[in-house]
Amino acid sequence: MREDEATRVAQALVERGVIARVARPAAYRFGVRVPLGDGREALWDVDGAAGLEAQIMRNGMLVGFVPQVPGSEHFDEQQTVDAIASADYGPA
Repeated sequence: MREDEATRVAQALVERGVIARVARPAAYRFGVRVPLGDGREALWDVDGAAGLEAQIMRNGMLVGFVPQVPGSEHFDEQQTVDAIASADYGPA
């Protein structure tokens, strides 16, 4: 995800009532960070892969994931926002 795209996606999520901000996991890599309210956070699309998926982290440790959303390699920004906003993160 490019920085400008991550910024627009995070802003659209905030407008929908989802707490979100741009994630910067490494130099020149961007995604979307969504705090889950239970000590976990979802890091969307930070691995540079073509499809949309999330790593679920707690205190810097991987504790789960949201598998790649089928067809997401062809999503536009609105479809990306919809997928993140409606994701099931599972139990804490």
